[in-house]
Amino acid sequence: MFDLAFTVDAQDTTTPLTLAIDQAVIAGWTGRDPVARDRHIAELEALGITRPPTVPVYYRVSARRLTTEDSIEVSGGDSSGEVEFVLIGWQGRIFVGAGSDHTDRKVESYSVTVSKQMCDKVVAPVLWEIEDVIGHWDRMILRAYALIGGARVLYQEGTLDHMLPVEQLIRGCFGDTRLPDGCAMFGGTFAAKGGIRPASRFEFELEDPVLKRTIRHGYDVIELPVLG
Repeated sequence: MFDLAFTVDAQDTTTPLTLAIDQAVIAGWTGRDPVARDRHIAELEALGITRPPTVPVYYRVSARRLTTEDSIEVSGGDSSGEVEFVLIGWQGRIFVGAGSDHTDRKVESYSVTVSKQMCDKVVAPVLWEIEDVIGHWDRMILRAYALIGGARVLYQEGTLDHMLPVEQLIRGCFGDTRLPDGCAMFGGTFAAKGGIRPASRFEFELEDPVLKRTIRHGYDVIELPVLG
């Protein structure tokens, strides 16, 4: 268990909140549309990544992989980010945020579970109460930009009506709709525009077009040498 510091944005007020995180779950292949879901699976298969045994699938990673920092270190140049919404349980409540499931793609080709453990998972330091957004959940937008070859490009974009609903996502992992206290769950992602590829910087956001606010964060990717 370790602590992460956040700010809860409740529209008219902001409140600092430190949460004790003791488990992290990365949900994969969570699309509602089987055609779009299979497109993402095919995208990963093109990289040599085996199809999952079930959909959705829930990978467990060390909670200490979560960070709100603005840079991460990775081994070599085979990793990339993925924008996702993040759910965090705390004292019977659920908070909503945004994050990046940064993953080593070379390792992913032989073990998805191990690849999830290879890289830090960056989370934006701002959260919303789920009660404030659940009524218009499907209209919210996930978006990511990547700095590739010196150019900032739109990397991913989509509305949450393409992802499994919150209750279904949580029930699939825990058997009911309550998210355990101290659990951070990443909710899945969209196919990358132009294909999955590494970037020197990754920026991600969760936009609420109804309440007209956005959670934004970004991080630099520092490559460490691979010597054997």
